[in-house]
Amino acid sequence: MYTLGEFIIKNRDNFLYSIESLLRLFSSIKLASKAIHKEVNKVGLTEELIGSSGITNIQGENQQKLDNFAHKAFIESFKSRNVVCGIASEESEDFIVIKEKKENFYQNQYIVLIDPLDGSSNIDVNVSIGTIFSVYLRKSSVKMDLTISDFLQKGKKQILAGYIIYGSSTILVFTIGKGVHGFTLDPSVGTFYLSHPNLHFPKVGSIYSINHGNYANFSSEIKKFIRYCQEKKENRPYTARYIGSLVGDFHRNMIKGGIYIYPKTDSSPNGKLRLLYECNPIAFLTEQAGGKASDGENRILDIKPIKLHQRTPFVCGSVEMVSKFEEFIANYK
Repeated sequence: MYTLGEFIIKNRDNFLYSIESLLRLFSSIKLASKAIHKEVNKVGLTEELIGSSGITNIQGENQQKLDNFAHKAFIESFKSRNVVCGIASEESEDFIVIKEKKENFYQNQYIVLIDPLDGSSNIDVNVSIGTIFSVYLRKSSVKMDLTISDFLQKGKKQILAGYIIYGSSTILVFTIGKGVHGFTLDPSVGTFYLSHPNLHFPKVGSIYSINHGNYANFSSEIKKFIRYCQEKKENRPYTARYIGSLVGDFHRNMIKGGIYIYPKTDSSPNGKLRLLYECNPIAFLTEQAGGKASDGENRILDIKPIKLHQRTPFVCGSVEMVSKFEEFIANYK
């Protein structure tokens, strides 16, 4: 059974860039994720990281104490490994320069975009939460300061994306553009071992994941698709499963086959999920696992971002299910 480090070295030819830098990237990710794993597993025994921090973040959402802890853990971890030149976090209004200029150039060329703690509203009730990350090469010259354009790249430019899910076990899932693989943390030795090689969406699934609490605010075509999912016909009705944590819903649907939908609503006309921190990395993973991801009309990875905290409608999952959803949108229009 391969460790994460052994797997990366064995598959070094699949990564077009420095294997040393890839190992350092994962070293940063593992360090922070193990710190978060430790705190998540203490929730209930201590009140230090339970509940609201009393701060409203840039998203206009009530920041949880563990949100702030996770954000700081990843920032410090990337700083300590000297591999990233800039990071944008869902918890920060602006991007952060990680490595200061040395002499007349920057040493590092990697840009990280991250949702430090996805599904944080589930913290207090012991439901799966996670971290989502995405890595790009900077666009600007290493002799220049970082600019916003370094972060506003299309999702198809990603060189690495993944998530960590903190649930019944802690699992790190990632892609470098050559398939999707999952590694489970053995907490007794602090090592991630290959547990889910070559993850792949079933062509047709049996699960649909959508927040039915928003039904009254859905457009008519979304309501029609939900009724389609509930019809007793052919291989339907589908089973409704919704955790309220993107990584949790996505992880289940990728393994068992299904569709995840977070459409625009009357209250969120541009959608709710963040393009850069959530949708792009999950879309990259979706396509590498043989699935499909869109905003209902356009491929997510082709969308040109115009701001750091841009939102978008999002649907991803088994190809035939997402294609059927897009049919409903197209027919309505």
